[in-house]
Amino acid sequence: MLDSIRIVLIGTSHPGNLGGTARAMKNMGLGDLALVAPRSEHRSADAISRASGADTILAAAQRVETLEEAVADCSLVVGASARSRTLPWPMLTPRQLGERLPGELAGDGTRVALVFGREDSGLTNAELQRCHAHVHIPSNPEFSSLNLATAVQVLAYECRLAWLAAEHGEAPEVTEQEQPFGVAWDNPPASHADLERFFEHLERVLIDVDFHDPAKPRHLMARLRRLYLRARPDQMEVNILRGMLSAVEKRCSEPPRG
Repeated sequence: MLDSIRIVLIGTSHPGNLGGTARAMKNMGLGDLALVAPRSEHRSADAISRASGADTILAAAQRVETLEEAVADCSLVVGASARSRTLPWPMLTPRQLGERLPGELAGDGTRVALVFGREDSGLTNAELQRCHAHVHIPSNPEFSSLNLATAVQVLAYECRLAWLAAEHGEAPEVTEQEQPFGVAWDNPPASHADLERFFEHLERVLIDVDFHDPAKPRHLMARLRRLYLRARPDQMEVNILRGMLSAVEKRCSEPPRG
């Protein structure tokens, strides 16, 4: 299970946080690190020093320019956020996240991404809206700002607890609420890349039929993202939805009948 969990850092500015993250990951048995447009060098002397022997994780880290690239193959993306948002999004505690992992990772090839933002500003609204759910660490409200590597350590610890419970047969029975579909399913969950292609297609069609005005968005696409991400469509369902959109596009391009 731990091999299927990816830690994603966006715009990290301090090499020490990169090294500290690698150390936290290795402490808890995680090894998959992706860096999105980092603002510091992950192989610098400072980063390696802070890694304290976990520099193999830094050396193997995937470096990409966009969040979409980092999580394209993931079926569940969870963003870490300490800020309340004007548009509510499904929210988990670290413990709930850990308890959910066995069900999420039960299928072959499934992968979960835990996404962390910049030290100074966290994740943007657009980045948070690309996550199925958000996770909030319930720190002291009078001093709630956590160091980036510390936040990674907290969530990695919960992941390890869930793995240890599963290894020793102590994990609670996976319920329908904790499993993506509740039963053995006929198609794997849609990946983040599948869903992004669908959202792009959906927005294009809604503009074409004059339902969506990008100049006056009214949170429309954000709300539709929330709806479909909450529904957790599988690959076949996304293909059906895109087939419907293609049929609408075709009909709109035909001359009027009669």
